[in-house]
Amino acid sequence: MPLNIPINLPAITTLREENIFVKDSNEASLQEIRPLKIIILNLMPLKITTETDLIRLLSNSPLQIEIDFMQIKSHTSKNTPIEHMMTFYKTFDSLRNQKYDGMIITGAPVENFDFEEVDYWNEIKEIFDWAKTHVTSTFFICWAAQAGLYHYYNIPKYGLNKKMFGVFRHTVSDAKNPIFRGFDDVFYAPHSRHTEVRKEDIEKVPGLRIISESKEAGVYMVMARNGREFFITGHSEYAPNTLDTEYRRDLEKGLPIDVPKNYYRDGNPQHGPLVRWRGHANLLFSNWLNYFVYQETPYDIGQIQ
Repeated sequence: MPLNIPINLPAITTLREENIFVKDSNEASLQEIRPLKIIILNLMPLKITTETDLIRLLSNSPLQIEIDFMQIKSHTSKNTPIEHMMTFYKTFDSLRNQKYDGMIITGAPVENFDFEEVDYWNEIKEIFDWAKTHVTSTFFICWAAQAGLYHYYNIPKYGLNKKMFGVFRHTVSDAKNPIFRGFDDVFYAPHSRHTEVRKEDIEKVPGLRIISESKEAGVYMVMARNGREFFITGHSEYAPNTLDTEYRRDLEKGLPIDVPKNYYRDGNPQHGPLVRWRGHANLLFSNWLNYFVYQETPYDIGQIQ
């Protein structure tokens, strides 16, 4: 896909080395079409890694996309150079008058806090409310999915006895839903979280539909407002080595951590990961872009409401 992303974004070099087609903003400006405008609110600590993971998936489509990155004003990133943030990220205040065809809100390492205890919770709530009227479809990932379900629909989260950590098998409950176009009967996706939302709470709320779940990992995908909101509890965007990096990091810190389930070949960390979620991840993002962003958004972006 001709992705219209900022010149010199580190992801460009990485993805071109992977033979993935991306255009910077200079190249994309030569095409006389209206690109889809996507805003990414990146709450992950390693922002450059997350940018690369998401752009890798967004590139798997013939649509031209223009990407902006949003940061939380009330929180300073400690793991990404300030120069990178100043160059590529904008605050909500500078974007609040714009409208977007699609939005992605990432996970965040604040699961063990109550939502109201998160230092940027008030700003997140304001952004969530803005997205309902300024974005055609919003894609919430992991903590953001739990936060969105709580803010919009009062769905609580619950702590787990141990981290949900590994690659888990999932099923589809509505095969005719366009988000699952091309999916197999079962598919795999990574999870890495200490909390969960529960099926019985979600089923009590009119307008929420659980459209995918896992016997081991629980609720995976919830859809609301006919696809204007998708809540994804896992990390389909993860690169092959991400769970391995998290596992070894926690071991070095002396934290209690099990070997990620269904991840390493033969269950042995020395044998490397067995990657079996990339097909699902590419279909998930391309289907979302096509059927719930491109097919639903007005040509005049100002008409989003």
